[in-house]
Amino acid sequence: MHPDTIIENAAREALSAVLDPEVPPQELDLDADLVGSYSLTSLNKVLFLTEVCEATDVGLANFTEHDLADMLTLRSVIESLTRHSDAKAV
Repeated sequence: MHPDTIIENAAREALSAVLDPEVPPQELDLDADLVGSYSLTSLNKVLFLTEVCEATDVGLANFTEHDLADMLTLRSVIESLTRHSDAKAV
């Protein structure tokens, strides 16, 4: 499986798990605003990002507070993780 697909699947699973009500991973919109569309709270964002970083072996410490604030959509989270995953593989 391609690393991008692994990261996307892990991100979808982790986000789905923290949403209330839960949205099936395959139904999550990559470009939907995490707060506006999914009502993701700050605490749930931390839980989501911690879980997806752990699942993809990308350290949360790679991201600054500004990086985290810029992760507004699932796509932006996946792209950020992919960049750090690629850098780690080099």
